[in-house]
Amino acid sequence: MMKYFLPFLTFLTLCGSIFAQTDTAKVPQPLYTDSSRLRISLVTCGPGDEAVWEVFGHTAIRVVDSSNHLDLVYNYGTFDYGPGFELQFMRGKLLYSLSVYDFSGFLPEYAIAKRSLEEQVLIMNGKQKREMYALLNKNAEPANKYYKYDFFFDNCATRIRDVFPRTFGDGFVYGLSIPVTSKETFRDVINRYFHKDHWTRLGVNILLGSKIDRVMTNSDIMFLPDYLRDGVAGATVGGQKIAMPAKVMLPSGQVTVEGMNQPLILTCLIALLTILGLTQKKFHRLGSVMTFLLLFVSGLLGCLILVMWLATDHQGCSNNYNLLWCLPLNIFIAFFNPKGKGRYALVAIVLMFVSLFLYITKVQGLTLPELSPLFVALLFVYGMIYKKSLIAKASAHAGN
Repeated sequence: MMKYFLPFLTFLTLCGSIFAQTDTAKVPQPLYTDSSRLRISLVTCGPGDEAVWEVFGHTAIRVVDSSNHLDLVYNYGTFDYGPGFELQFMRGKLLYSLSVYDFSGFLPEYAIAKRSLEEQVLIMNGKQKREMYALLNKNAEPANKYYKYDFFFDNCATRIRDVFPRTFGDGFVYGLSIPVTSKETFRDVINRYFHKDHWTRLGVNILLGSKIDRVMTNSDIMFLPDYLRDGVAGATVGGQKIAMPAKVMLPSGQVTVEGMNQPLILTCLIALLTILGLTQKKFHRLGSVMTFLLLFVSGLLGCLILVMWLATDHQGCSNNYNLLWCLPLNIFIAFFNPKGKGRYALVAIVLMFVSLFLYITKVQGLTLPELSPLFVALLFVYGMIYKKSLIAKASAHAGN
């Protein structure tokens, strides 16, 4: 949900007309007089497959101002892709902004990408329309337009989510995007969106900490555009709905086939080679190579987890208990043979079982089949290191 600075196409028609009926008693009467000449709608864009951030779709607000012949999109998902972008994003310090531009040109871009587009026209009186229009314009001022992006807690969808209660007041209630009894966590929904992208799903699950394993509220899940759309569809003020049914401007033409689970195949192969090398004497060189690789790679992952947790502003990366099995000191153990290597291996085994306990008790969720073979392989590595230390000690005592 990072790269949304493409313009949008004009959607010209206003709300449908009310046709006259012969029975005047049944003719619907307007609830209010709207002289604002504004038409405001929520636009929800479907997922794409060109980049990771496109997987979650996008959302924006469209305002048609007939008085001034304007058709504008208010897009909270724009940023400056300039020098230092990658570093700023990794550090969690990337500034996003609310940009305002003409709505034309958006539709062809999404048509080419075969991404869906839906529009929900908001049912508002003139005062509410003017207030939302004014609020959006105030937020777009240079002093207010920038904000520090956070994927889960402050993004293009949450910014729009917070506009509605500010406009409609205390009587505003969002519709249910998820059942009241839902126990779904942030991690659960992310895994569902990435179910076809196995490598990305594995990577984000390793780097994201326990903060995203709490059960989401109805408001929380609206950090995703699809769920914001659903919440707006059922939203009411004083029992009256505030949005017309969504109109499909572009159907989704994407057909993404779920590929082979390459990470699972790789981790199974790693586990097989590690166990073979550590249990069969004729493959002892293979065992040494696999031991080095597992210690080195897990140590690197541990360093990355530590950096993302302590040295960045990404809230979702905090309290990451994957650090209990991705031990940064493993890099040192991979290259050297310290005196206390056996005791270290024993502590590492205990920590791995602690991490498994945290997964089982859902303190931090990590129900990934791809990691199970790695866990087994690491246990074999630590177990063999500890066994060799015991043999070495026994030999030393025998020599004395």
